[in-house]
Amino acid sequence: MSASKVYFTDLRTHNTTSLLDKLDKLMTRAGMDSIDFQDKFTAIKIHFGEMGNLAFLRPNYARVVADHIKKLGGRPFLTDCNTLYVGSRKNALDHIETAYQNGFNPYNTGCHVLIADGLKGTDETLVPIDGEYVKEAKIGRAIMDADAFVSLTHFKGHEGTGFGGTIKNIGMGCGSRAGKMEQHSAGKPDVDQSVCVGCGRCQKICAHSAITITNHKASIDHNKCVGCGRCIGVCPKDATYAAGDETNDLLCCKMAEYALAVVKDRPQFHISLVMDISPCCDCHAENDLPILPDVGMFASFDPVALDQACADACLKQEPIPGSRLSEMPHASEDHFHNSYPDTHWQMQLSHGEKIGLGTREYELITIK
Repeated sequence: MSASKVYFTDLRTHNTTSLLDKLDKLMTRAGMDSIDFQDKFTAIKIHFGEMGNLAFLRPNYARVVADHIKKLGGRPFLTDCNTLYVGSRKNALDHIETAYQNGFNPYNTGCHVLIADGLKGTDETLVPIDGEYVKEAKIGRAIMDADAFVSLTHFKGHEGTGFGGTIKNIGMGCGSRAGKMEQHSAGKPDVDQSVCVGCGRCQKICAHSAITITNHKASIDHNKCVGCGRCIGVCPKDATYAAGDETNDLLCCKMAEYALAVVKDRPQFHISLVMDISPCCDCHAENDLPILPDVGMFASFDPVALDQACADACLKQEPIPGSRLSEMPHASEDHFHNSYPDTHWQMQLSHGEKIGLGTREYELITIK
C-alpha cells in the first residue's frame, strides 16, 4: 500500500484569518470536497465531552465541519453512542442534555444531535466483519444508516489505548453498548449487590433468561448470558457493570476492527485536532492539565495514517512542566507509553494496517 496523504495546518493565525477559517481551508485542501455529499445524510462522529470535562473540542469546530458539508449539499448531523460506564452520557436523554450543556446544540453547530444507538444503547446494526477478533460488529444504527461518514476527533492521551485518536473515536465511539462491551470485556456483566434494589428491570430486558432476582438482589448466570450489556443500560442504580477484563492490546485490535466495520464501502473523511492534549479520555468527568503543547489540525481520508501523523507530531513535543506526564518516570521518548506503561498504542495502528483500514506510511502536506 502506498503512502497516504495527511494534511496539516498549525494554530498560528494572521490578520483576519481565524482558526475556524484554517480548518475550513484544511478540509478543502485535503480533498473533502471530492466526496459527493449532495442530499446525503452525513454522520459527523464527535465526542460531546462528559459533564465536568472541559478538554473536549469546542462546538465552533463542529459548526465549521457541518457548514462545509451543507455547502456541498449534504445533510449533516452530530452523533455519538451511549457509554458503557456510568456517567452523564449513559442514555440518550442524558447524553443529549450533556451535549447541549457543552454547547453542541443546533443553534451553535448548525445541525442536530442524534445519539446513534438509541435511548438505552440497544439500537444497533450488526455489521459482518469477519475479523481476527470480531466477527460481527455492533454499531449504532444511526451511524450505519448515514450515507457518508466524517470523524472529528480530539486527539489526547488515553489510559487504555495510550492515546485516543481517530481509530478510537470511530471504533469505540461508534460501538453500541453491546459493541463497547465486546471491545472492553472478554467476560460478562456482573451485579454489585450492595447497590441493587431488585427492581427487576434487568430481568425483564434480558432475552436469554440469564438474570434472576433472589431476596431483592439480581444475579447473572454467565452460562446463559451473551454479554449484550442491555442490563447495564436499564439499571436505575447502576448496579450492573462490565467486567473490563480484556487486555489493552486486544482492546486496540478490536477497536481497529470496529473502525473498519464503520467506514468500509462508503464515503469517509477524517479530521483530528491535536490541542488540549489531556492525559485521559474526554469520558472523564474532569480534565487535567494538558501533557503536551498544542500542535495543530490534521486531515486525511486514511484514519491509520492520520493517527500515526498525530502521534509522531506529539512525540516531537516536550512535556508541559507540572503536567501528569512531566511527573512520570521517562523510560523512553514515547510520551504515551511513559504516561501509561501498560499500554501499547502502536497496536491499534499495526492491526489497522494489517486488516486494510489504512497504512502507517504517510506524506505530510503542510497548509499555511
